[in-house]
Amino acid sequence: MDTTRRPPFPPFTEETARAKVQAAEDAWNTRDPERVALAYTPDSVWRNRDRFLRGRDEIVRFLTAKWERERDYALRKELWAFTDDRIAVRFQYEWHDDAGQWWRSYGNELWEFDGDGLMRRREASINDVPITDAERRVRGPRPPEEHGASIPLR
Repeated sequence: MDTTRRPPFPPFTEETARAKVQAAEDAWNTRDPERVALAYTPDSVWRNRDRFLRGRDEIVRFLTAKWERERDYALRKELWAFTDDRIAVRFQYEWHDDAGQWWRSYGNELWEFDGDGLMRRREASINDVPITDAERRVRGPRPPEEHGASIPLR
């Protein structure tokens, strides 16, 4: 796998922006920090909630700890807006903690890409809401027939 280029490449169209968002959702649902980190530039800059990261090594460490803490993580992303080299998404993911409490995490991300399609900047704002098992609606990766479907606000 070529780790220096990640199609689709900017400038984005609506179709290629949607494909980029789906590729990110698919990768994050693997919960494989090494795989996910390859979508970012070696010196990528992140803000995730109150954490500030730089580079793939920090991204891998962060994601490893995240998915050890956020059990049975399952994510949905939706394209919000795009320009030539930037994409905005909204997302929801569900997970449970070690005590068995389920959570739905709502958020928005701003992404900036280099010419090779690697993300050089990611800014994420996220809020967590406790939910019951009966309130869950994200139960694993999205099936292909649902790719591109809108995610509910609540």
